[in-house]
Amino acid sequence: MDTPVDVVGRVGAVLRAISTHEPTGTTTSALARQSHLPRPTVHRLLTSLLAEGLVDRDPDTGHWQLGPELFFLGSAARSRYDVTALAQPHVRRLAVTTGESAFFSARRGDETICLVREDGSFPIRSHVLVEGIRFPLGVASAGIAVLAFLPDPEIDDFLGRVDLTATHGRQHAPDAVRRRVAETRASGWALNPGLIVEGSWGMGAAVFDADERPAWALSLTGIERRFDTGRRRELGTLLLQEAHELSRSLRRPHPTSGPTP
Repeated sequence: MDTPVDVVGRVGAVLRAISTHEPTGTTTSALARQSHLPRPTVHRLLTSLLAEGLVDRDPDTGHWQLGPELFFLGSAARSRYDVTALAQPHVRRLAVTTGESAFFSARRGDETICLVREDGSFPIRSHVLVEGIRFPLGVASAGIAVLAFLPDPEIDDFLGRVDLTATHGRQHAPDAVRRRVAETRASGWALNPGLIVEGSWGMGAAVFDADERPAWALSLTGIERRFDTGRRRELGTLLLQEAHELSRSLRRPHPTSGPTP
């Protein structure tokens, strides 16, 4: 029989899995695979969550989606945790200046979550990142940027616990991730040379909290030919400038800046 702690952890895993499939939702079987739980367990949890309004079910497709009660709970917590209002001008400025898609992501434990997206004027866009999508640290430019500026013991612990190759391929083996960490520390910004989707490149810069820890990231994505060596230097400079200014802003006392995970 599940203990209360087990149930809470499993509910969290299922809700996080659903969040990666918004707004269309997904099936019980897909959620079971993604959360590494037995299908009957996931179905039982979803049925209970549905009764509480924490999940919803599309009557046409049968897909599970996040429920309305989560919106109301999130709205209640927003005043303490939402920093997107501070980040939005920086994201928009990056999109307008570069023509690429720009993003703001937050660290949450071993993952980064995309919170803000702003598309630039260039007509061909990358759709790797959308609001709400999660990637492990060390994956995508935001995750690389955040991981790179954690202390070495925390990086060692993360790479010892998390097998990135199982979900994102051999290009995310520990040695490859460590190499990208070293490159990011040397340049200040992270590069994702089409590691998630071929031809879709990204660059990211860490944003730091009051304790000088990487808690967020700004990033840009676009097609490979827009990220040649010369332009990477230009984009890297812009990212670092905006990340520095946003870090300064987030360190100041502000009614919407809550504790970081």
